[in-house]
Amino acid sequence: MMIGKTHEINFYIQKNKFLFEELVKRDFKKKYKRTILGMFWSVLSPLMMLGVMAFIFGQFFGRGTSHYIVYLFTGQVVFNYYVESTNEGMGALANNAAIFKKINVPKYLFLFSKNISALINFAIILGIYFLFVLGDGITIHINFLCLVYPLLCLIFMNLGIGLILSALFVFFKDIQYLYRLFTQVVMYGSAIFYNIDTMSPAVQSVFYFNPVFDCIHYMRCIVIDGYIPDLRMHCILAAYAVSLFALGIYIYKKYNYRFLYYI
Repeated sequence: MMIGKTHEINFYIQKNKFLFEELVKRDFKKKYKRTILGMFWSVLSPLMMLGVMAFIFGQFFGRGTSHYIVYLFTGQVVFNYYVESTNEGMGALANNAAIFKKINVPKYLFLFSKNISALINFAIILGIYFLFVLGDGITIHINFLCLVYPLLCLIFMNLGIGLILSALFVFFKDIQYLYRLFTQVVMYGSAIFYNIDTMSPAVQSVFYFNPVFDCIHYMRCIVIDGYIPDLRMHCILAAYAVSLFALGIYIYKKYNYRFLYYI
């Protein structure tokens, strides 16, 4: 019975593998269609924003923060990936309704393909990020391997939030405007361009309720400060990743059968 179940799972994976690969290719190509620079926009856009933010905020917050450019870039890289992944995931179902209305395919594949496309862009920017790290005189050491942990947690957070948003967007189009406001709050609450060390312990504790800040803080601890965060930080990130992903699956499965009636 176990062997039969294994064959069934393998057949299901192989059956949808081709579709998933084609969706990823389509999403990635579509993003840069009819652009002159193509995927170079993935690099140019954040670098331009980094230069602007460093020029403006460096005068106020950069003087008391070591390696401020890397400090700023760390926050920007993580936050941009979070926003791109969740925003793209929000419209994944609604924008592909014409396909799954005609063909019986797992609808979550459309969301996952958007996340893979965003993850590819994120990987490209990470390559540039590490060049900045080396250029700022920071030594890459063995602890850098632990960066995999917050990035994995962030991926599962984004998937969970994407599942929630994609389901809600089918029924409530206003969610796109509410979420835009929400991401602004998350940005200012993620300490991207300022340092929270001068704040009181009570105020600092509030920031840890923001999972995006937690991922940024973890990366800064390793890259800039050179140490691995304590067990508490690992537990916080794991709790956010598991709970958001589980909640996303629950909401998606609960409303899955109703999507066709509202799109």
